[in-house]
Amino acid sequence: MVGRSVSRRRGWRRVVRVLEELEEGCATPVGRLRQVVDAMAVEMHAGLASEGGSKLKMLLTYVNNLPTGTEKGIFYALDLGGTNFRVLRVKLGGQRSVIIENDVDRQPIPQHLMTSTSEELFGFIATSLKDFVEREENVSEPSLPETRELGFTFSFPVKQISSSSGTLIKWTKGFSIQDMVGRDVSQCLQQEMSRKGLNMRVAALINDTVGTLALGHYHDEDTVAAVIFGTGTNACYLERADAIIKCQGLLSTSGGMVVNMEWGNFWSSHLPRTSYDVDLDGESPNPNDQGFEKMISGMYLGDIVRRVILQMSEESDVFGPVSSKLHVPFILRTPMIAAMHEDDSPNLTEVARILRDTLQIPDVPLNVRKLVVKVCDVVTRRAARLAAAGIVGILKKIGRDGNGGVAGGKGKVGSQIKMRRTVVAVEGGLYTNYTMFREYMNEAVAQILGDNVAEHVVIRVTDDGSGIGAALLAASHSATAHGTQQLL
Repeated sequence: MVGRSVSRRRGWRRVVRVLEELEEGCATPVGRLRQVVDAMAVEMHAGLASEGGSKLKMLLTYVNNLPTGTEKGIFYALDLGGTNFRVLRVKLGGQRSVIIENDVDRQPIPQHLMTSTSEELFGFIATSLKDFVEREENVSEPSLPETRELGFTFSFPVKQISSSSGTLIKWTKGFSIQDMVGRDVSQCLQQEMSRKGLNMRVAALINDTVGTLALGHYHDEDTVAAVIFGTGTNACYLERADAIIKCQGLLSTSGGMVVNMEWGNFWSSHLPRTSYDVDLDGESPNPNDQGFEKMISGMYLGDIVRRVILQMSEESDVFGPVSSKLHVPFILRTPMIAAMHEDDSPNLTEVARILRDTLQIPDVPLNVRKLVVKVCDVVTRRAARLAAAGIVGILKKIGRDGNGGVAGGKGKVGSQIKMRRTVVAVEGGLYTNYTMFREYMNEAVAQILGDNVAEHVVIRVTDDGSGIGAALLAASHSATAHGTQQLL
């Protein structure tokens, strides 16, 4: 008996050591976060200076007219980002923040079309669009202008040519239509719409992050950046046209342009990386790629936690025999991590349920369940605080961090730079549904900036940038849009 309790104590000490090493490896003191902020701003500079000059692609979107709230009329949006697509019809009344109505139709894409031809895929989408338009317009205003304007959210890698056109770089997410790679995505859709007799023009071709910025700006003109924290993560922001060195002589009537950062690929030696991150990256389909995303996005947090529990299970018997389920990548999804992390029942019944049902580890003692909650906390806190550093990095680059920005230099010693109100639009389930992630991120933004500056920075949740945001960009880029507002 004595021998067993000694070995149990030894086993417990071993798992506590695994946790302590994890805490150490994931530490994000404010000083370290500020180093990440600086690195982000420097990489942004490098990516704007030359193609391939940085891990950040800093893609030009050619979007320089963000919606202002004065837009009027009926506009459409098509959102194609995965195995479903959505069609929206949005009616705008010309007053900021008033979207009179919006109708949505969501449809799955038949499996065989994901690997067919561009004609078949876009033919199917154009037919669905036409049906939707006819259905909607039969029951409402018949006297529409001849050509309808469409905002097209296409969440695949695209080389943008203009605000309404771009060529497909490669397919992801299970799509593989080879004849489309290198072709103009808008043109492929435009062709099929014409063929089906649908009088509609692609007025804007965007990705979901740009849609989020458009929707944020429609509701609040102080919105300067947008970030998505969902399965993946990305950010875009409003840059001065003269700061985009790699594209000299860029014509921008508004003085600014939206830049799509593709920030999931950001990397810096200041990021707190553990052996679990190294292993996750090495076993992924894209090693040495998307390093930032693998530390902060919803797709990966659950798997980092799984790897830590596996390590604990192999080093001691506090979880009983090692469950084979612990060897299954991505079996622990981030919503489960959130549920365990936020379990406030006295006996942590939700933690016990997930360990039992998902990982097939029954009868875990309460003190070990508490340990699991702590692992979730450490991994999520690191993710949220790094996400905050990314956001402040953008603010630093554009001089909204209270220090005058990288380009602007600091003000005179002792002088107070007057802070402008600054809004960052945020979208995605990781932020909206995971309370602890959201609270840790907001807290870290305030810590990095300091209270005096933080009071001028608003993190604002938007909903449906890829749908409504695209329709709003169709409105601000429509053939009938009047004038251009100075964005910067």
